[in-house]
Amino acid sequence: QVQLVESGGGLVQAGDSLTLSCTISARTVSQLAMGWFRQIPGKDREFVAGLAWSEGSTAYADSVSGRFTISRGNAENMAQLQMHSLKPADTAVYYCAARYLTIAYKSADYLYWGQGAQVTVSS
Repeated sequence: QVQLVESGGGLVQAGDSLTLSCTISARTVSQLAMGWFRQIPGKDREFVAGLAWSEGSTAYADSVSGRFTISRGNAENMAQLQMHSLKPADTAVYYCAARYLTIAYKSADYLYWGQGAQVTVSS
């Protein structure tokens, strides 16, 4: 069983930076691939970034590439999403998700989800 808890959301201005953290409770984190998704009302969850834990490979949506970085956090069981040059279009609820081994781009391919963290970027 895997449990995920996001933290670090908030209200920022356009151009600011913000870091989201995902605390992972799992027997073997190294077997996981982590994903960050975001969702706005009335829309499907959108892939933002992914990380294959053991090999360290990453993937990004075109809309955030070069501005967002997914990584393993300083704590042993933590994933982070560093967001820079934030835009109002980045406003959404951000979800941390996990599946086994490889990064996937569809939300349906992830087994475990956090509760979500609101990120609001004002213009």
